[in-house]
Amino acid sequence: MSDLITSALVRLDADLGTEKHEVIRALAAIVADAGRTSDPDQLATDAITREGTAPTGLAGGIAIPHCRTAAVEEPTLAFVRLQPTVEFGAKDGPADLAFLIAAPAGGDVTHLQLLTKLARALVRADFTAGLRDATTDQEVVDLVLEVVADAPAATPAAAPGPAAAGTGEKSLVAVTACPTGIAHTYMAAEALEAAAAKAGVPIAVETQGSAGSKPLSPATIAAASAVIFAVDVGVRDRGRFAGKPVVSSGVKRPIDDGDAMIAEALRYAEDPNAPRVEGSVVAGESTGGGAGESWGARTRRVLMTGVSYMIPFVAAGGLMIALGFLFGGYEIVGPYGDIAVHNTLFDLPDAGALGLHHVLFGTGFFASGFFAYVGALFFIIGKTAFALFIPALAGYIAYAIADRPGIAPGFILGGLATNLFNVTATNGTALPATGFLGAIAGGVLAGVIAHWIAGWKVPTWARGLMPVMVIPLLTSVIAGLLMIIVLGKPIAWLMDRLNAGLTNMSGSSAVVLGIILGLMMAFDMGGPLNKVAYVFATTGIGAAGLASNAPQLKIMAAVMLAGMVPPIALALATVLRPQLFTVAERENGKAGWLLGASFITEGAIPFAAADPLRVIPSIMIGSAVTGGLSELLGVAVRAPHGGIFVIFAVHNILGYVIALAVGVVVGAFAVVTAKTAWPSDPELATV
Repeated sequence: MSDLITSALVRLDADLGTEKHEVIRALAAIVADAGRTSDPDQLATDAITREGTAPTGLAGGIAIPHCRTAAVEEPTLAFVRLQPTVEFGAKDGPADLAFLIAAPAGGDVTHLQLLTKLARALVRADFTAGLRDATTDQEVVDLVLEVVADAPAATPAAAPGPAAAGTGEKSLVAVTACPTGIAHTYMAAEALEAAAAKAGVPIAVETQGSAGSKPLSPATIAAASAVIFAVDVGVRDRGRFAGKPVVSSGVKRPIDDGDAMIAEALRYAEDPNAPRVEGSVVAGESTGGGAGESWGARTRRVLMTGVSYMIPFVAAGGLMIALGFLFGGYEIVGPYGDIAVHNTLFDLPDAGALGLHHVLFGTGFFASGFFAYVGALFFIIGKTAFALFIPALAGYIAYAIADRPGIAPGFILGGLATNLFNVTATNGTALPATGFLGAIAGGVLAGVIAHWIAGWKVPTWARGLMPVMVIPLLTSVIAGLLMIIVLGKPIAWLMDRLNAGLTNMSGSSAVVLGIILGLMMAFDMGGPLNKVAYVFATTGIGAAGLASNAPQLKIMAAVMLAGMVPPIALALATVLRPQLFTVAERENGKAGWLLGASFITEGAIPFAAADPLRVIPSIMIGSAVTGGLSELLGVAVRAPHGGIFVIFAVHNILGYVIALAVGVVVGAFAVVTAKTAWPSDPELATV
């Protein structure tokens, strides 16, 4: 491998133009003159495209235009000391030092680690001063090669261990990530580490960059007082940090103002009203994906990643379908296509002629096709979201295993699981639809195959093609054929038996199912068992035309109601016997009313984490009672989320209220009884 930089790639006190795009093109030409690219136009285009996502000017007169590109086959650095200076978007003015950093599109970790070391050095004042003082091209080369040869590559600061949490000493964790994962990711990490050292606080930084990422351990995250997200892209496995006070910014802010971010994070650690990472982590659950992750923990993490990305499709789609029924009536499942194609806001349908007898405001002045038209469109939007949630489940399961190269094959396997293309023989027989079981199997299959192919040793020229063409293509072919030829029919048979069993459930068997689902919803409050029950229910309501007495809709009602019980039951318990709870738990109880009413079971987690042996069995009893009563009373709901806010989508509202109220009361009294009969010695409230 050639050196990252040579004297042929250096220009001192050079005039490369007055505008940053001119400078980038000139630097690309320098790379070509040095024999490191045969396509300077592509190199310049890729760097300018990256520049368009966020300016690369940094404080202190530095600019680092950079890109991953197929125009180079090895990592290359071109440097210019500009005269005159050129504006690259930094807050403090134009740049006099500019690097063009080019990484091969499929560069391996060794290549990218060199660029990582350079990026970290760029925030050091002694390094940039040396570049400004250099009198020859070779001095610049020597400075850079010394940095990449000797500096540690993306080594995080000593991670705060679990013991720190018990000493009262604050510690921080952070994630840095930029779109290309080459420069800003590591510069931000270096800046945060330097600022934390200055403030005397331990910090562990996870760099989610192109040189690979070693996830922070669950113990390190649990011990941290606050988290910093300095990212321009999504944080991988964001749920690991759920509940932590969070400071969020773009990836450039710590480079410009790391001291302020550290100070802000320390303030947030003391502020109970500080912004927090959404969601909650169940006590004892590992979601980190670190090097020591067990197979069980890895399996849970993979499945939970798929489910967490799937839920927004389910929630949005289900609510839109429910609104479609509210506006257009349940008969909208028939003529919605005709309405969308043939009508407009200025040519509304005739609701009566279409058989829409339950359209909103079906009589009087508003007995118009307006609500029929809106209902049809909402129904179509919801059905579209529902058509995508199974592919999303498979796609993000594959993503959790193989990262981005797994997403496209995973979605394709998820599409096969739902027969998204509606492949049908001439006699009307359709390709087997394997549902959520097929999505799980397909997502795992796609992820494992993509991960395997990504580990192949390939020539340098082919590396750029691997993540964008070779891995998705080969994975889709191999996994798709396996799904259609080998796995499709057996999984479809199993799904058919499952659906037949649900359809035939009635009486006592349905009540038992409701009890089991209630126990699952309360056991880990948003964890794997809770999500299994939820996915089981939401998959069933995908066929939105089901009658109101369909068992799938009754299962959805049992799951939703059982999931609402734990936070409300605990909120009620804090009112009935406040002296059994700490001041903090009383405050959590106030929030529990709304969280439970909104079907956010995670609102019970603070209570369960503090006192699991008495709280968890108690709320499981309450949720089991509600699940069984819901089935017994024939409650059904067409919306997959929303709690009391989708009451319009409920069949048998009285039964809905009775099942919820009885379960809440039972759960609250169970908690109070357990805490009274088996008292512990917490710091109970005395006022």
